[in-house]
Amino acid sequence: MRALRLIWASPASLVGLLLAPFFRRRRVIKGVLLCEGASWPRKLGWRFSAITLGHVVLSVDDIGDEMMRHELVHVRQYERWGPFMLPAYLGASIVAAARGGHYYRDNRFEIAARSEPKEDP
Repeated sequence: MRALRLIWASPASLVGLLLAPFFRRRRVIKGVLLCEGASWPRKLGWRFSAITLGHVVLSVDDIGDEMMRHELVHVRQYERWGPFMLPAYLGASIVAAARGGHYYRDNRFEIAARSEPKEDP
């Protein structure tokens, strides 16, 4: 079953793997490749601390436990949605904004990640 989830999320993971060499540190946590430390995303206007692409988490800074828990929820979302995750996430941002909310804070995928019970990464 784990292999199927890896394959299903692999299109996004591949993008993350292509970006991984451009981060200073890489390690595996709970089957997820965590890449930390890069200044170039901020220079390109990236305002977020981390992004999950399949089974790869890219973080501009050192990631803390709370942030990693949040990103692991997104990993599980990729395992559920597979190649449809990015379009679904974009759609959820559009719906949130159309309802008068914030495209990020009110995105249902982000709400789910923030609502996850606190457990060690």
